[in-house]
Amino acid sequence: FLCFPCSLKDDDSGDHEQDNSPPKDSEKEKNENEEKDQNTTKRKVEQFWRFYSHMIRPGDLTGHSDFHLFKEGIKPMWEDEANKSGGKWIIRLRKGLASRCWENLILAMLGEQFMVGEEICGAVVSVRFQEDIISIWNKTASDQATTARIRDTLRRVLNLPPNTIMEYKTHTDRKEPQRLQLSWLRRRLINQTMQFT
Repeated sequence: FLCFPCSLKDDDSGDHEQDNSPPKDSEKEKNENEEKDQNTTKRKVEQFWRFYSHMIRPGDLTGHSDFHLFKEGIKPMWEDEANKSGGKWIIRLRKGLASRCWENLILAMLGEQFMVGEEICGAVVSVRFQEDIISIWNKTASDQATTARIRDTLRRVLNLPPNTIMEYKTHTDRKEPQRLQLSWLRRRLINQTMQFT
């Protein structure tokens, strides 16, 4: 995703020596390339927000709708090469929370707050009749440390209460539907719902 590269100085007091010699050709090329990348990134982010600012928010939609935001070249399908060994974190939200959570998730993805390198593939918000669903897709389901970091960052970014149920599904489950079974937690939730009706 896109981010704004920045450089920080530890000491701006001016009490340190500066090398005033002209930069070497390789350093000059490197600086020019970094500047070009920064300008390209800035332009892409500006284009994205220009587009996003005119979109209807998920909470304002009625009926059954999905918004997908994936990296360039990655299709929002589990069969895509980048997704097929991965999975997704799923969070079910009560109505009224989708717009805020979706925007916070987008900002976290663009700002690379997940700190998992190229692992994030994209995100989906699904508007349904009784609830809304947000999911974030990653490349490698078998990397438990990375999936845990994504989960923890997601909790923080969306400001989820500690008792929020988050479910992780691998895309390999989708490839073998005959062997797909509901998890113990999902069965428990369905049973609880049936008891209340």
